[in-house]
Formats: sequence, C-alpha cells, structure tokens
Amino acid sequence: MIDVLPTASALDNASAADVARGITRLFARNDIWCLGEMPLRNGRRADLMGIDAKGRIVIVEIKVSRADLLGDGKWPDYLDFCDRFYWGLPLALDRAPLDLADFRPECCGVIVADGYDAEIVRPAPSQSLAPARRKVEVERLARAALRRGAIALDPQCAPLATA
Repeated sequence: MIDVLPTASALDNASAADVARGITRLFARNDIWCLGEMPLRNGRRADLMGIDAKGRIVIVEIKVSRADLLGDGKWPDYLDFCDRFYWGLPLALDRAPLDLADFRPECCGVIVADGYDAEIVRPAPSQSLAPARRKVEVERLARAALRRGAIALDPQCAPLATA
C-alpha cells in the first residue's frame, strides 16, 4: 500500500459528530455505553464519557484538526475522571503528535473513526480511579443519562438548570 498524505478536503469533511458516532458504535459492540458532551465536576466537558460492563469509566477527547489537537492544553484535566482516556481522531488526521511526550502516550489510547465505525489503534492503559471517585462519577453519568432520556421523552419535564 502506498502512503498518501490526506488532502485538506478529506480533513474538512471529517466532523466531530462523525467521529463520535463511529466511536459510539465501536463502544456499543464492546458493551461500553457513553454520553456525548458530559460535564465534569472541574468545569470541563468530555466529548464522550462512558462506562463498561465492569463499571470502568472511559473518556474520549475528539479532535478533527491538527490545530485543535496541538492547541489543546486542557486534556490532562480529564484524567482524574476516568480509568481510561482516549484521543478520538478522523482517519485522515496525522496521529504522529500523539506519540510525543507532551501527549503522554503511556497513559492515553488512540481511536480512529469515521461516521460508520472506529478502531482502537493504541489501547489505553487502565489507571484505576479511587473507589469513592468512581462511585460519584458513575452516579453522575447515570443521572445525566436518565435526565437526557426523560427530556427526550418529554421536553416539558426539563429542569430550569441542567448540568
């Protein structure tokens, strides 16, 4: 196979929603259920936050452009809220920067995705949360999922302020 550099249009066509959909499908096949845009207690918002069958928490930070990837200094703030952390990228985006020490490859996995599917190209090592932290985060994730489900059924039941 011949390596070809992606064209600018290939990257422009990759949206964060497509990457999120592909990753969500991959996770669903592996019994990991996630929510998009999950607020964290430190004021950050995880692009995807999920829980696996063993109660382990996974966070995915999605980047669809090189500038966004290289300019993100807030991602370490997510590590205190998950057992495994992944970068989610479109297939065409250069993954080489994620091997640099600044991106802590020893504790971060990489998933490449499009709107149809995804593949883990570097597994994320498990960094176990403290039991008390896990309990709080699992409860927050469950409540957010239930709240979103209830609002989807009846938008009139939405509280005035949701987090």
